[in-house]
Amino acid sequence: MYETQPSVTFFEALKLFFVRYADFNGRSRRSEYWWAYLAVVIISAVLTVVLGELAYIWSLATLVPQIAITIRRLHDIGKSGWWYLIGLIPLIGWIILLVYYCTDSEPYDNKWGANPKQFL
Repeated sequence: MYETQPSVTFFEALKLFFVRYADFNGRSRRSEYWWAYLAVVIISAVLTVVLGELAYIWSLATLVPQIAITIRRLHDIGKSGWWYLIGLIPLIGWIILLVYYCTDSEPYDNKWGANPKQFL
């Protein structure tokens, strides 16, 4: 029998964001994705106010993990990471990706790994 794990917290998501820096395999839960996204936005805003132009270093440092967590999020709903490229289509692509990011995890294991919500 499987039991559901609780959602990832803000600090757990931030830790996973950097621990899985360039890991494009596996799955990331919705809570992990959104908490990490929020952390990056908050830190970017603070650094922009404090450091101004030097905040771009933070943007460059988090580019790879942002792409990685996005691809893992797409894997979690059963989509290939190549769906990330649909964001190149202005407006429509972004809306489709937003819907995908908000979609709940597949309730079963898929070809990208075990369901991160469940444990034995």
